[in-house]
Amino acid sequence: MHLRDILVRSERTFSFEFYPPRSDAAAEELLATMGEFERLRPTFVSVTYGAGGTTRERTHHLVTRLAKETSLDPMPHLTCVCHDETEIARILERYAAAGISNIMALRGDLPESGAASRGSFRYASELVRMIRRFGEQGGHPDRRGFGVGVAGYPEGHPGTPNRLLEMDHLKAKVDAGADVIVTQLFFDNRDFYDFRERCLLAGIKVPVIAGIMPVTTAAGMKRMAELAGGTRFPAGLLRAVNRAGSDDAALARVGVHWATEQCRDLLDHDVAGIHFYTLNRSPATREIYASLGVKDSLALIGQGGY
Repeated sequence: MHLRDILVRSERTFSFEFYPPRSDAAAEELLATMGEFERLRPTFVSVTYGAGGTTRERTHHLVTRLAKETSLDPMPHLTCVCHDETEIARILERYAAAGISNIMALRGDLPESGAASRGSFRYASELVRMIRRFGEQGGHPDRRGFGVGVAGYPEGHPGTPNRLLEMDHLKAKVDAGADVIVTQLFFDNRDFYDFRERCLLAGIKVPVIAGIMPVTTAAGMKRMAELAGGTRFPAGLLRAVNRAGSDDAALARVGVHWATEQCRDLLDHDVAGIHFYTLNRSPATREIYASLGVKDSLALIGQGGY
């Protein structure tokens, strides 16, 4: 379903993010767990795309199988680093032929090899513009083309320390045709609320969906800090993590509790949607859903024709 239709029909969205497994066996294991996510009836699910397109085929394979073999509505990530316009056009053609309705458009990171970008794009706004042009030229069966999501950074983009310039870049993505903003993970809702207000001040009127990732392990917490480039862990969360010590089960409970309270507060403050970074695991997300009573809300959305 096109993002514009989703946003009109849904009071708020609930979605998940997966990454393409590195082996065929791992892919089959992930697909075997999709029934657990299907029962939660998410509004859509997204699938990541490796730095420089390193997971291009695995991303496409997972997305198309989700579309064909499950009731989930997949939205693939697409990055423009290391890609030229011809390559992007071919990827869009494949997704259009597979019946994919939406794309998450990102600038992306360089591969770990550090190879210089040979692509045609410098900014995600240029990719958004091309995706829109692809639709206008009849490349997608939906006359509106693909729905387009873009990334937002409540704690600031690690590559843009100038926060005013950061908002200019975000506004450029929206002006190029983005339908929705999905934020990077955060652990203090005040950062999200401030970001949402700054979007309004910048004249950005598309919905802003909050990205949530529950802490599940100490190693995962450190990995989050590396991947998100400056993630701020509030003192209250750190105290709770320290109390858990080396007890992995206790740490996982801390993470679920913290994320659940974040979600409760976000729902109380009329968030447009919540996007869960699942790390391809469902237990923490299912616990959060059970605590929030989200399944009842999603059932109502389903009855409304979603």
